[in-house]
Amino acid sequence: MDYADPPFRTILVANRGEIAVRVIRTAKAMGIRTVAVYSEADRSSLHALVADEAVYIGGPEPRDSYLNIEAVIGAAKKTGAEAVHPGYGFLAQRADFVERLEEEGITFIGPPARIQRLVGDKLGARRFFQGAGVEVVPGTFTAVEAKDAPSIAEELGYPVIVKPAGGGGGIGMRIAWSEEELVKAMRDASELAGKAFGRLEVYLEKYLPKARHIEVQVIGDGRGGVLHLFERECSVQRRFQKVVEEAPSPALDDERRERLLSIALKAAKACEYVNAGTFEFLYDPSTDKFYLLEVNSRIQVEHPVTEMITGIDIVREQILVAAGEGTSFKQEEVELRGHAIEARVYAEDPLNGFAPSPGVLKAYRPPEGPWVRVDSGYYAGSEVPMYYDPLLMKIVCWGATREEARRRLVAAIEETVVEGVATNLALLHLVLNSEPFVSGDYNTRILEDWGLLDKLGEYTYRRAAVGRPAKEASPAPKAVEAWKLAARFYGA
Repeated sequence: MDYADPPFRTILVANRGEIAVRVIRTAKAMGIRTVAVYSEADRSSLHALVADEAVYIGGPEPRDSYLNIEAVIGAAKKTGAEAVHPGYGFLAQRADFVERLEEEGITFIGPPARIQRLVGDKLGARRFFQGAGVEVVPGTFTAVEAKDAPSIAEELGYPVIVKPAGGGGGIGMRIAWSEEELVKAMRDASELAGKAFGRLEVYLEKYLPKARHIEVQVIGDGRGGVLHLFERECSVQRRFQKVVEEAPSPALDDERRERLLSIALKAAKACEYVNAGTFEFLYDPSTDKFYLLEVNSRIQVEHPVTEMITGIDIVREQILVAAGEGTSFKQEEVELRGHAIEARVYAEDPLNGFAPSPGVLKAYRPPEGPWVRVDSGYYAGSEVPMYYDPLLMKIVCWGATREEARRRLVAAIEETVVEGVATNLALLHLVLNSEPFVSGDYNTRILEDWGLLDKLGEYTYRRAAVGRPAKEASPAPKAVEAWKLAARFYGA
């Protein structure tokens, strides 16, 4: 596509880290000027360095900077930004942010406020999609009081999962396998929900321990059409948060894939979806049924695996749709090509409850090589702040087959060097080489059911070392023979 006349002249990226860098790169490729915003903790961050302009917006706490709507809008107005890309997290799914941008005449690169409100209300979304004929995970459609929880759980059948009504990202979710556990789960989930989302309400769903987490990437073209970019498998999780993702899902054959895609498109069309979004499902192999879990009205962390197997730049499509130009492709042009797997590298300690590990990156060498993609927001010498999600990089490898992609990713992890902070690199290596993952026959309890965390304490693998200069003195330079010097000047 020719971008001699780009859809926007200037875009502000209202985020940080790897997703901000990733959005900036696509915008630049489209001939669009980019503006980064940064907090006190991110003065030397990579996203602020690679943008065409960077604006300071406040202190290190998210509420003082990346969640400060007026500060972000002020930066957009100051720099003449015509549009804002929110990335994921922070303000990405805030309807009030979308509306404030509209008031200022600034385009939001993402779904409109009506979509944000619909899918942001977990209970309202469950009611809406169930009413539209899309089966959701069995559970309640209204908030549940602690006194009523035992009888409802008994009806659903244990185990059940307690979820915050106003949240997402796995925060505050609790599994209960008995009434005794349910009482504590209700209390803990409600307390965490209040702190994280400002709402105490929780609801119950049937917990499916053998289910697989499979999601469908969709793009609403803004002209009444909705397209899909196939599915991603996201079943490798810790604390309900994804760690390894792949596309396509090894659990689906052609018939199941078509069935899942048709359900996702039905749900997207029911709510007249616009821009990029992900419709997440639980697949229960025992019943061969797909249940809609939730809708994420933004770009996903794991979007690169979809880009690797389709060749479609999802951020570019987001920008085009937001500008009113529709998508650059038609559904019949989207093809599955090979297999891609993504590993999220975090500055965290898996042996200490996945506690974040902030600090200075004394050494930082991401992997390289054919069909290896690394999305990162850091460099050697930069600091991993304590205030934000500790995602260091995403390593994404493509292969003509799933096994080729897996082996390539294992080799890439062995090549990766990070010093100065704890990481989950060993856990990623262990998962990718585990029997269930190699076979493709795994589910959301792969870490628990296969005891991978228990094995991690003694797990080692051959990893690359940081190259260091030799200490011995350099040998004296050899004399240059006259004929060799002459050859340089006379082109011999």
